[in-house]
Amino acid sequence: MKRLSEKLSVTCKKLIFGHVGACIIILCILPVLFIGHSFFRGFDIKIEQMSADTEEEDLIVVGFSQLGSESGWRTAHTASIQQALTKDAGYFLIYNNARQMQENQIKAIRSFISQRVDYIVFAPVIEDGWDTVLLEAKSAGIPVIVTDRMVNVQDDSLYTAWIGTDAKEEGKKAGRWLETYLGQKRRQPEEVNIVVLKGTVGSTAEIGRTKGFGEIAAQHDNWHILESVTAEFTANKAKEVMRSMLRRYPEMNVLISQNDDMTMGAIEAMEEAGIRFGEGGDVTVISFDATRDALELIQEGRINVDVECNPVQGAYVGETIQKLEKGETVQKHYVVEEKVFTRENAEEFLEHRKY
Repeated sequence: MKRLSEKLSVTCKKLIFGHVGACIIILCILPVLFIGHSFFRGFDIKIEQMSADTEEEDLIVVGFSQLGSESGWRTAHTASIQQALTKDAGYFLIYNNARQMQENQIKAIRSFISQRVDYIVFAPVIEDGWDTVLLEAKSAGIPVIVTDRMVNVQDDSLYTAWIGTDAKEEGKKAGRWLETYLGQKRRQPEEVNIVVLKGTVGSTAEIGRTKGFGEIAAQHDNWHILESVTAEFTANKAKEVMRSMLRRYPEMNVLISQNDDMTMGAIEAMEEAGIRFGEGGDVTVISFDATRDALELIQEGRINVDVECNPVQGAYVGETIQKLEKGETVQKHYVVEEKVFTRENAEEFLEHRKY
């Protein structure tokens, strides 16, 4: 709020000229003002209205850059932030969709800095490449809260807090479930031929889930990862990649798909190819995120297991901001709670699943 007041004060000071100087300047720029009247008038109204509203109602101004809208999970994550940082809760939220492009997020963060927002919240599309822009935010005195994916920076003081999920542990959970499942089916000695649909390369989810599952797989000589291919967390790309994998690896018997949207695309490809999958099928399907649609497929026996990645992080972001407003120390890293879903427990949570 103080930043917005300062901005208005600076703007007003710039409008105060000496009488003679003001007349000369007005005469010189009068034609330009007529030409650009519509554009500048609209721009000024927008900035002044935002400043007046937030000033009058004492709202906390938050700039939020979401990496994109590539999946149902991402939509739920965005909604969680928006529902937590409402006007009724005392916030003025400026939202930006980066459309899966890091340069768009960097531009958005710089825009937030120039607008002198009170806080910056963002879900980074990839982990690397944030040092410069986060240093700019720190120099401007704006706290940065990272949500969902992590950033890889040389100086951890460039961000105030991170709120998200443990992607590496998610990968390990998938591996441990497969160990147990093969044991229950008495298939431990069999050759396990795995294909992996990876998310956006360099993202926290892709890095963590790949490492976590890989560590468990490395403990079993008969587990073979035939190929890992990125499908960018999207159903259409996954369907295309899966079609190719089915032709190249007829021996595959386990699919690891790093999010539910890719799983949906892979399932379509297997159905078209006449491949039996899921419970009682030839291909065991392991997915991540645990969206409502995926839980329904678990109930139907078409997905064997889904490791949850909890998108409901907005309340934690709001709590963190409130603590900072009171001058309290906040937790640097906060991992939200997550579950593993199979046919045994999916129905219990499906009724109340909003995403």
